[in-house]
Formats: sequence, C-alpha cells, structure tokens
Amino acid sequence: MQRFADSEIRSIARSSDEAGAPPVGFYDKTAELGLALLSIPEALGGAGMERSPVSSVLNIEDLAKGDLGLALGAVSPQAFVNTLIDQGNDAQREQYLPLFCEGTFVAATTALMEPRAMFDPTELHCNAIEEEQGYVLNGIKCMVPLGMDAQLTLVIARLKGQGNAAFIVEGTPQGMIRTEESNMGLRTLQLATIEFTNVRLPLEARLGHDEFDLQRFIDLSRLGIGALAVGTCQAVLDYVKDYVNERVAFGEPISNRQSVAFMVADMATELEAMRLMVWRAASLAEQGLEFHRPTYLAHVACGEHAMKIGTDGVQLLGGHGFCREHPVEMWYRNLRAIAILDGVASA
Repeated sequence: MQRFADSEIRSIARSSDEAGAPPVGFYDKTAELGLALLSIPEALGGAGMERSPVSSVLNIEDLAKGDLGLALGAVSPQAFVNTLIDQGNDAQREQYLPLFCEGTFVAATTALMEPRAMFDPTELHCNAIEEEQGYVLNGIKCMVPLGMDAQLTLVIARLKGQGNAAFIVEGTPQGMIRTEESNMGLRTLQLATIEFTNVRLPLEARLGHDEFDLQRFIDLSRLGIGALAVGTCQAVLDYVKDYVNERVAFGEPISNRQSVAFMVADMATELEAMRLMVWRAASLAEQGLEFHRPTYLAHVACGEHAMKIGTDGVQLLGGHGFCREHPVEMWYRNLRAIAILDGVASA
C-alpha cells in the first residue's frame, strides 16, 4: 500500500490538485488493490475476509501519505460496501456487492453532511416519507465525495415516524441535482452538493429492514477520517524533517536551532498520540467492544492536531511554505477539512 501511495498517488497529487480531478484511469488502478472486495463474501465474488477495522485504518493511513483527497476517493466505495454488509439485507447484498468484484472502479459514495452552521450528524434535516409505492426523499447533502459521478449514493436521512434510515440512490433520478463544489482543500475529491426534491425511491431502496444505526456508522467513519489525518500528517512530518536538516542558514542547518527542533518534536509527539488513539479505537471496534467514546476522543484529537501539524509544517518552511513548489501548503489545505468531515470514510 505504501508503494502504491508513493508511485501512483504522490506523483500525481499536485497536478490533480491543480486540475481539480485525478487523471483518467487513476481510480481503476485503485480498484486493483481490492480494498472494496476484501469483506465481500466469496459466494458473491469477494475475498470473503472478516471485516477488520484495524486493517482498514492501516490501509487508509498508508494511502493518505500520498494525498488525502485521492486516498478518500479511493476508499469511498469501501465505505459504501462496508455499510451495506453491516446494515443491509441479503437481497441488497446480492444485488450490489458483485458490482465491486469485477476489477473495475465503481463510483459509490455516502452522503451524510448537510450545509448548515453547527451541523450535528445525529440531527438530520434531510427527510423521507414512506408511501405505498416507496419513499419520497427531500433535503440537501454537501461535501459528498465523488458526488458528481457517483453511480451509487447512500443517502442518510430522517424517515418520518420511524427514525434514521439510509437509502441507496442509483444514478441521478428525477428531482436529484448535483452541483460541483469549489473548496479550499480536497480539490481532487470532486466534492458535490446534492439536492433532493421529491425524489421517489422504490421500497427496496431503503437499506436493511430496521432503523439505521447512525451512531455506529458515524463512529466507523470517524476511524477512517482519523486514519486519513494520521497518514497526511506523517507526510508533512517526513517532508519537514528533511527540509530543516538540509536548509542551511547562518552556516548551519536550521534544525540546530532549538525553536525549530522543538517544533518538529512537538509535531512528532502529537502525531504519535493521534495514531495510537485511532489504532486503539479501531482495535476495540474489531473486538466487538464499546468503541464510541475512544473514537470520539480520537476524532477530536485528530481534528485539532492535524490542523496544528499542517500549520507548523508551513511555518517551518518559512517563505517556501507559501510556495506551491512544495507540497506542504497542499497538505495543509487538505488537513483543514479533517475537523469538519463526517460520514465520508469507513473502517
């Protein structure tokens, strides 16, 4: 995974950021990694491996060393698949999971976030009403990964009178409008705002038979987001360490200055704390133990320290931190999103 991140992701990260999209064929290369099919049963064409939040976190962390946006785009289908396996019914698994076992990239994504101040993922405004023939979906979702091209979108909404629910939306049905977003970071992720106006869905579009376990979905997503932060911060630290050791001022490397050395040491300390908190929460999830609290703490720590590590990385490069010839400013812009993302990745 690290070799793929170095050779296939890092090499195109800057050009993809400039273009606002990865080159054609990139995501098909990520499909060859087989991340989405690992936990799919053998009977449906997958590898039949037991779902492992620890393995997912490690894979996402390695990919994020190449580029946070491209890594998130690569694992978005895995989030869809994991949620389908976790909370879907047998008929839905048999219908959709084989699509991810054909060796080509399937643009599948999840839509949780909504465009309002103080957004709380447990208090959704996007809503659905059940009718005799199916469901009617209304609301707006924002920051949807791969949102402009997604073939399958898992929309999390409030089902009137029944609680939280998730709906599988195929393609672009009547009443669904996609609008491309232009953001400070994550430019390679093709984020979109999706509006649903009286979108009619069949009864079988609802994921599973019971109320959707939204908190479990959020917690597993936050493990993936934490892993994205750890991987990107590791890239910042690795780059900055080399820079301060090679950059000479007043006849010696600037790393000889205590203020510089202490800042690098603080970055390393904060990064290691982030990593261990994410790994611990993932380990508890894999063992079937309560992992909500440690996941929340990891999410808060990653949101705070990821921004600080990105800021310090830019600061340590001095004037070069402002220049686009160095990738640190790009990593900084991407890391600013960690604190506000929810429901976009899954361990």
